[in-house]
Amino acid sequence: MRVSVIGGGTVDRATATTAERVGELLGERSHTVVCGGLGGVMEAACRGAKSKGGATVGILPGEYRQQANEYVDVAIATGLGHVRNGLVVMNGDAVVAVDGGSGTLSEIGFAGVFDRPVAGLGSHEVVGVEPVDSPEDAVDYVEFEVARR
Repeated sequence: MRVSVIGGGTVDRATATTAERVGELLGERSHTVVCGGLGGVMEAACRGAKSKGGATVGILPGEYRQQANEYVDVAIATGLGHVRNGLVVMNGDAVVAVDGGSGTLSEIGFAGVFDRPVAGLGSHEVVGVEPVDSPEDAVDYVEFEVARR
């Protein structure tokens, strides 16, 4: 399964720790992390996934693959800026949102358009986002939702 992990590009240590744990769990369970490929939640999730042998994909806003964080296995340059948010979500089977601002909210909107289940860890409380309490709950939720579809 591919899971889009979304959230802020600049985050505090606690948020980074949460995102890293999400990535670890996804890596342990042989899921691929799909993200925007930059820093913050994206880098932390990729770092966690890589630490457990998982695969990572970064769909970048810019024109250069070299802009990806060091934990991205497959970097895809788009030159689309924030418009690439739809591609981040479309290429996952489910979404885990960790914190996040307006860019994350746009990705949550695309998750609704593309009918992707979304687990939210301290993220936006909007229709379509299942609030969860821990990284374990987030990964369990998206696995269950994808399996039942």
